[in-house]
Amino acid sequence: MRKSFIARILIALFALSLMSGMALAQEKPAQKPAKTATAAPAAELLDINSATKEQLDALPGIGAAYSQKIIEGRPYAKKTDLVRKKIIPQATYDKIKDKIIAKQK
Repeated sequence: MRKSFIARILIALFALSLMSGMALAQEKPAQKPAKTATAAPAAELLDINSATKEQLDALPGIGAAYSQKIIEGRPYAKKTDLVRKKIIPQATYDKIKDKIIAKQK
């Protein structure tokens, strides 16, 4: 008799925990999915074909030497030309690729 009493108590506790979990789930407002890192809108992208030395210097991993090399290597058909033409290393390009664009005239 004692085992069945304990079993009933355990079942009741389990059912209560399920119901309280459901109640908590219903009380929480639906959360929006977290924003992932995406490319900036085109209006915020820095055009490597027309950016000033100071604007290029402000990019992560780009200093005075790289910004000067970028300016001297213009024009660029694609932003990937920075790596293809060996203007900057791949690791540096990976830091700035979502912040730049190569607009055509």
